[in-house]
Amino acid sequence: MGYADELFDLTDRVVLITGGSRGLGREMAMAAARCGADVIIASRKMDNCVATAQEITEQTGRAALPYQVHVGRWDQLDGLVEAAYDRFGKVDVLVNNAGMSPVYDKQSDVTEQLFDAVVNLNLKGPFRLSALIGERMVADGGGSIINVSTHGSLRPHPTFIPYAASKAGLNVMTEGLALAFGPTVRVNTLMPGPFLTDISKAWNLPEGSNPFAGSALQRAGQPAEIVGAALFLMSDASSFTTGSIVRADGGSV
Repeated sequence: MGYADELFDLTDRVVLITGGSRGLGREMAMAAARCGADVIIASRKMDNCVATAQEITEQTGRAALPYQVHVGRWDQLDGLVEAAYDRFGKVDVLVNNAGMSPVYDKQSDVTEQLFDAVVNLNLKGPFRLSALIGERMVADGGGSIINVSTHGSLRPHPTFIPYAASKAGLNVMTEGLALAFGPTVRVNTLMPGPFLTDISKAWNLPEGSNPFAGSALQRAGQPAEIVGAALFLMSDASSFTTGSIVRADGGSV
């Protein structure tokens, strides 16, 4: 095993990823398994979880547990945690990746129900899941929690204010939990910019011009380009990194 392989080695670690059946979550789950981890794929659609878990096991030989859960529903999270610990006996890495960003035309179109749904999934659920697993990580001697935010939490656009606000709360939560669970458990924010996943198909992008021209790399990311930053935070490569924001946004402004 070479130096880089050892640095990013996740052999026999257990990684739980919410929203892990598609998009960036799927890429991170597959990457973790390729580095030796067993994974828990949690999302709202069981069929997608099962398909992703089977693909991971077939390609990597690692165990993959599919689990249907709505992260925005507080009372469902205890079951997810118990299932993970019943199957694997531990969780070494928690990736709070599940999120939603509904489309609306104007601010008054945002209903209370929609606003609450965004906050529940993007902020309240990750807090509860981090609390349940983080305390067990402390008792077990260590771990890593990764909160997946967005560059829009720093510079929100009017078209996704509830989403940006909930993710800004996630950024703050990272810093607080890093202190709460330190020194043995690290808590960091992974902050993606625009990525061309299945969700991006719903974007109303202007034709005839580059909507990403204002960023340093002048393009959106491909899903696989999240992997390097994610593996850094999952592994011992980030052993002195906590309470931090790691941006993978192409230099978005």
